[in-house]
Amino acid sequence: MAAARSLGLAALCFSLPVNAEKLVILHTNDTHSAIEPNADGTGGVLQRKAVIDSVRNAEKNVITVDAGDMVQGSLYFKYFRGDVEYPLMNMTGYDIRVLGNHEFDNGMKDLAEKYKTVKGERLSANYDFKGTDLEGVFEPYVIKKVGGKKIGFFGINIDPESLISKKNIDVNFKEVIPTANEIAAYLKNKKKCDLVVAVTHIGYTKENHKTTDVELAKASRDIDIIIGGHSHTLIDPAHPEKYPSLIENADGKPVRVVQTGKYGKYVGKLTIDLDKLKGADGSDFGYELIAVTDRFPADKLDKKMTDFIRPYKEQVDSVNGRVIGTSLYDMKNGERTGGMANMTADFGLWYGNHKADSLRAAGVDVGKVDLSIMNVGGIRQNMPAGDITEGQILSTYPFSNHFTIISLKGSDIIEALRVGAKKGGEAVSGNIRVVTDDDRNLVRVVIDGSEMDPSAVYTVGTIDYVAEGNDDLRTLANHTKIWTDETEVGAPILRWFEHQMELGLPIAPDQTPRFLQQVKQ
Repeated sequence: MAAARSLGLAALCFSLPVNAEKLVILHTNDTHSAIEPNADGTGGVLQRKAVIDSVRNAEKNVITVDAGDMVQGSLYFKYFRGDVEYPLMNMTGYDIRVLGNHEFDNGMKDLAEKYKTVKGERLSANYDFKGTDLEGVFEPYVIKKVGGKKIGFFGINIDPESLISKKNIDVNFKEVIPTANEIAAYLKNKKKCDLVVAVTHIGYTKENHKTTDVELAKASRDIDIIIGGHSHTLIDPAHPEKYPSLIENADGKPVRVVQTGKYGKYVGKLTIDLDKLKGADGSDFGYELIAVTDRFPADKLDKKMTDFIRPYKEQVDSVNGRVIGTSLYDMKNGERTGGMANMTADFGLWYGNHKADSLRAAGVDVGKVDLSIMNVGGIRQNMPAGDITEGQILSTYPFSNHFTIISLKGSDIIEALRVGAKKGGEAVSGNIRVVTDDDRNLVRVVIDGSEMDPSAVYTVGTIDYVAEGNDDLRTLANHTKIWTDETEVGAPILRWFEHQMELGLPIAPDQTPRFLQQVKQ
């Protein structure tokens, strides 16, 4: 099949001012509905717009790019389902955007309605949406002419398997590396682009079987820059020893790989000398991070955006102001086996048994729930010591997941925990200890003081997303479903917190790690 036919869609071309000496590309990723500044004073959509405008005022040619997951993570998305984020991204003036996995959280029909309002170019080269609500919404690539040079951009999305719930996505996925290499060669050799930029949402760091930006760079020949997202990696050019920004491709030529972390705390800035593109490689492209802070006075913030946000903010503030409990500990959601993970799994075990009691009272033949497994990826916020608000809980558990009770063999649970151990742990109830070696290889699973029996059948409290085998816990899909809650996970957790406050009890979850290295004899 000819390259043009296999790509399926014609290029979009438009021109920017000629006689330019340089091009500036500003990029973001994984802003996750961080409409307001974070607790540390960084981020915020108004402040980000001020940063972008300041660069636009100083530079002749600026292209803005977002690498996905601009939604999900705060009450703004929980309550308003994208009605805040999509208009604000348009007001910011993004030129190019790709999908993240969380754009699918409300399903493809909803996503199609939202994305049809998106201004700028919508790119995806390896998601085939034929026959779906998103058919015709995306192009594989776009070519922009800047200062007499042709700059080709194309979009690459992550493998949705075991990541995006099957009820939310229906797409023919094309493998990352062959698709990217094909389209990059097409842009470079057939379309004669002077610079080829891959905008990806596949991640920089390796956490599972999925292809990363680093692997893509190493396997490429015609990609000059990779603007990435998904892994929340802050690629800081000042500290290349941690996450190198320059990765050698298949020909030994450096590719510039960039990503700005999460929650809009930084805007990435690439500076390209258009007069020196011939023979240039990634090391010739300037790269820096611009911190998004509250340094801009109120009169420098976009008034139209400020007025747009105000009524939504008033509703969010009312929820964020209602105290429902007190935590004795400062807990972080980034700790895979710490207090937040333990509290979530312990609640899952308690709630599962609470519902099992109700089911037995109604005549359903169900035994006690033996253990709980939750995914750490479903815990989205920190919980500082002190007052806990309704908004914090709903933001911590923002997804439309439902508690469920399932039964399955110990062998399937052990295999899922083997995967979880390699990732650094998942949330498991307090009666479980997952023992590993120094390289995070699973040695054994202990339940209630005894080694888990691979042939025995256990009853597990979890959420439907995990029960489907998502977050790479694939073998949990080999279950028999017993019960699924009608309400989303945030509702019963919220009620439990409120009840603890009524009893005068603080929140004091177990801090003990439940994924442990074995003791050497």
